[in-house]
Amino acid sequence: MTLSAAELSAAFTARFGREPAGIWSAPGRVNLIGEHTDYNDGFVLPFAINRSTLVAAAPRRDRTARVYSSLGDGGSASADLNGISAGSITGWAAYPLGVLWAFGERGTRIPGMDLYIDSDVPVGAGLSSSAALECAVATMANDLADAGLTGPELAELGRRAENRMVGAPTGIMDQSASLLGEEGHAVFLDCRSLESRLVPLGLAANGLTLLVIDTRVSHEHSTGGYASRRASCERGARAMGVPALRDLTDADLAEAARTLDDETFRRVRHVVTENARVLAAVDLLREQGPAALGPLLNASHASMRDDFEISCPELDLAVEAARGAGALGARMTGGGFGGSAITLVKTDDAASVAGAVLGAFTAAGYTEPALFPVLPASGAGRVEG
Repeated sequence: MTLSAAELSAAFTARFGREPAGIWSAPGRVNLIGEHTDYNDGFVLPFAINRSTLVAAAPRRDRTARVYSSLGDGGSASADLNGISAGSITGWAAYPLGVLWAFGERGTRIPGMDLYIDSDVPVGAGLSSSAALECAVATMANDLADAGLTGPELAELGRRAENRMVGAPTGIMDQSASLLGEEGHAVFLDCRSLESRLVPLGLAANGLTLLVIDTRVSHEHSTGGYASRRASCERGARAMGVPALRDLTDADLAEAARTLDDETFRRVRHVVTENARVLAAVDLLREQGPAALGPLLNASHASMRDDFEISCPELDLAVEAARGAGALGARMTGGGFGGSAITLVKTDDAASVAGAVLGAFTAAGYTEPALFPVLPASGAGRVEG
């Protein structure tokens, strides 16, 4: 964390002239497998990571929300909670203020408040810094208003803020992982029923490490690539006569190839096969352990590269270099068009795999990536106050 809880409390006091009522935290996430399946009512297997967003907050007597972020060059924004409407806030402040707006949209009255935000979740890296921010704010507002909302209900508020206020057509996975995660576990989520269960990962016990390779190629979900993929999936579902691509299986792909144009078919094939890979991953974790996941990670990346076309040269190089250096498997993670890859390695091989990736990027003339291990962590909650 860039600031400790004590430092954040002091920074809040210096900024707003009073002490915070508390500090809340929510983690970013790595999606182990199950990409672009969430908004297709499918299956995902993410886990919360040991990098988080912190929010110090205190209620106000009026209906004004004031927010300050120490990230980047810093910035402040404010809004009257009685006057916010969908799309009325732009820039980074749309995420925290959008969550407060979403509470009001569901009929839950929350007080005005002052917020101070800090984070060590990389922005634009595919580790869901946006969901970490949304879920920290949602957890905080839920406590200050004594609203009593559940984790799944708070996840829906975060998604509503991102869809309606920010304008990014994302699914429910990121917020669910940030809120429902538990140390040492992944979250197996059915994105139609929103039923979830924790799946033990057992990385350390099996001598394994999961490395994140942040390519430093930033992405934006509110821009065209993500939205066009979602629209293509919806067209495919309509053409195949099903409510969502979740309702298709491998057995339907031959008919899909005859019915759909080539591009739409490949988008559909990715979602169908990716759902199958998620279910297979859950079974493998239970029956064989995490070392068996490598081939599924590799197949997932190939599908995202070739069928869904959301990879980029830097992500492909990261995956290829890691595999070439002995990684058990690797794939891009997150929405695509930049961001990060993950690679599953034997802990004893982590340094050599990282060195091979760095060397490959240098040889290609790319910006040096950031590499770091992540651990499955617990979800959002109050950490002080």
